[in-house]
Amino acid sequence: MADKNSPKKHGKSGDAREERLKAALKANMARRKAQAKARAVSDDKAGKDEG
Repeated sequence: MADKNSPKKHGKSGDAREERLKAALKANMARRKAQAKARAVSDDKAGKDEG
């Protein structure tokens, strides 16, 4: 029962997890940026077609 209250130790597994999270965040941000750029381009084309 004492193990539950002991502070968690950060070792290699913690570092590996942090690296994975960093990589996932970077990929997610790149994907979102590409989506936003594609939307902006399609919005520009739609606006020009109407006028």
